[in-house]
Amino acid sequence: MAGQETTHSGILGPGRLDRALAEAIPSLSRARIQALVDDSALLVGGKPVSDASSRKFEGLPFTLTVPAPLPDKAEAQDIALNVVFEDEHLIVVDKPAGLVVHPAAGHADGTLVNALLHHCKGKLSGIGGVERPGIVHRIDRDTSGLLVVAKSDRAHEGLAKLFATHDIERRYLALVVGHPTPSAGTIRTQIGRSTTNRKKMAVLPEGKGKHAVTHYRTLEQFRDASLVECRLETGRTHQVRVHMAHIGHPLIGDSTYNNRRKAFRFGPNQSYFSRQALHAASLGFIHPVTGEKLGFESNVPEDVQLLLTSLRI
Repeated sequence: MAGQETTHSGILGPGRLDRALAEAIPSLSRARIQALVDDSALLVGGKPVSDASSRKFEGLPFTLTVPAPLPDKAEAQDIALNVVFEDEHLIVVDKPAGLVVHPAAGHADGTLVNALLHHCKGKLSGIGGVERPGIVHRIDRDTSGLLVVAKSDRAHEGLAKLFATHDIERRYLALVVGHPTPSAGTIRTQIGRSTTNRKKMAVLPEGKGKHAVTHYRTLEQFRDASLVECRLETGRTHQVRVHMAHIGHPLIGDSTYNNRRKAFRFGPNQSYFSRQALHAASLGFIHPVTGEKLGFESNVPEDVQLLLTSLRI
């Protein structure tokens, strides 16, 4: 438990020491165990051992001392969260538009991480030795919807692997300018930092950036816009926004990738839509610890619903 030193004891199995320990202590990732061994936290047969790759300790008793996690530098803040799922290993939240995920320049506090540090106080097992939530993916400040966060070291490692192997189902709803042609398809490009504006991402030539794949299909068409479903095969920064702009149909309200962002009004006061019209509507994955198949859906938020109503009129 966070805030307390813990001790694990048992008998070592066969194979490499770090792997045998990971099997004996499933709550700790192999990387975390390697770091603890390097920090002289392991006794085998009552003697300190510092070689995590050794294979000569099968059948011997061990004691591994895990120090209390260090407090995260971010401050815990009482910020309301819409929690759709939580267990001892992970938490799924429905993030509102406007909430930054992680503290950064210009957003030192008031973020999702600050909120999670308060909500999960005493329940974070010390990811990498620090009492913090494990952020394995992010959605932009002005994008709403579902996000999964690790609470334990093991869940953090497992979720990271799922994202690396593209074994996470992520479905976004986007309102875009115009009517994509064809109405459904797959966009495959390289995405990386723009060479002309470092605050933007861009489609780059082959061999540069990172491979990015978005599968899209049009769900509904309006006079000058479309409701599009985007399923992500990869998870690059601003991927949906960059890809839809790349095929000539940027998101409504996108101040970064849409030069016509003030062309659409919504609601009773006919205001301009002030953020990118993007919502992380569903999230599905295999629980990295329990093996349970999980799936979550998020309703379209009120501002996007008002925009949809205006477009249908």
